[in-house]
Amino acid sequence: MSEYLTTKELADLLRIGERKAYDLASSGEVPCVRAMGKLLFPRSEVIAWLNASRSGPQVAEPPLPPIVAGSHDPLLDWALRESGSGLATYYDGSFDGLIRLGSRSAQAAALHIHEENGFNTQSLRDALGEAPVVLIEIAQRQRGLLLSPETSDIAGFDDLRGRRVVLRQNSAASQRLFDAELTTHGLTRDDLTALPTCARTEEELAITLHDNKAEAGFGLGALASLYNLRFVPTHSERLDLAIWRRAYFDEPMQKLLRFIRSDQFHTRASEFGGYDLTGLGQVHQNGASG
Repeated sequence: MSEYLTTKELADLLRIGERKAYDLASSGEVPCVRAMGKLLFPRSEVIAWLNASRSGPQVAEPPLPPIVAGSHDPLLDWALRESGSGLATYYDGSFDGLIRLGSRSAQAAALHIHEENGFNTQSLRDALGEAPVVLIEIAQRQRGLLLSPETSDIAGFDDLRGRRVVLRQNSAASQRLFDAELTTHGLTRDDLTALPTCARTEEELAITLHDNKAEAGFGLGALASLYNLRFVPTHSERLDLAIWRRAYFDEPMQKLLRFIRSDQFHTRASEFGGYDLTGLGQVHQNGASG
């Protein structure tokens, strides 16, 4: 999603005509910017403006299902089980996690979306505006090219032409970053011999490589030694957990958050390798109450 709405997109959102949208901008009623002779409307500010215009009684929202969606991470997945939180998981990528947060079909989502000036925060604002969601750092982690045990002649993206590669689903932030890297190196997916089935999780990607079904995949360094894979690091990224504030203080989520601050969690991160917990617990976004 773009950070800015066009006049037509604003009109569609508000279910009004474009002429009325122009009138709202001219009167200063709706947040807008003028650039290159065009009117553009900051998505997050428009959503905040709509929320501020709400009237009538406040109706209690239904309970959020005890589900953590978004990106699969082996360390966080282990913590969810080991903590005894009772939270279920639905991993289908960071962008799917944002959709599930927005539809209130998950309490939280793990995100690692690369942005121009950082990670996750702008994508969260674009999807939910200033909704009461807290974005908490879990770890910095290493990402790059994981290679099967039999592959030793791939040193970077330029070497992927014609090679058997396992991809992730399109809703995974890693796949979008991988596609961007291919473009930077003058490649497309058509230049690869991609497997017909994508890996839905980081661990599935690693297992596919371990079984020599593919030569390379864009995965986590933390899984390299566990699955006897070679690893070519290319990126460092921040893994965050976006949590609806009204679920933050519920006991299942508090169980998980207490556990990830424990020595046991730090020890497990060291055993995996490829994680830096220096910023663990730092709040990168705290949406307005509502």
